[in-house]
Amino acid sequence: MGQPKIYKSKWFQRFAHKEGIADAALREAVARAEKGLIDATLGGSVIKQRVARPGQGKSGGYRTIILFRQGERAFFVYGFAKSAQDNIDANDEQGFRTLAKALLAASDETLATLVKEGKYLEVECDEQE
Repeated sequence: MGQPKIYKSKWFQRFAHKEGIADAALREAVARAEKGLIDATLGGSVIKQRVARPGQGKSGGYRTIILFRQGERAFFVYGFAKSAQDNIDANDEQGFRTLAKALLAASDETLATLVKEGKYLEVECDEQE
């Protein structure tokens, strides 16, 4: 299995930009998941991974919701600061599972269209980091 393609939703891109979360931190969160180091499994290919605040550790940082299929695709769709929100509710979890089913089964052509339309952005894998 190779490196999965990593995407972030338009909403998540705005959140990450506002909070100063770099793409390198997102790649690191997916790399941990690829190794089986998943902070929480929410079912239906939805996981929760911690991401560190820039210059700090993960414990006081951010929680991200990722639609994840090992070795294939990862979609960052939601994030929140642990200090601002304790967790997501059951309705949100169900919505993420429904979205995961659709996105993880989408064809490469469909994904290319979603990226072209600006709904998702691909997180580039930069080997220099």
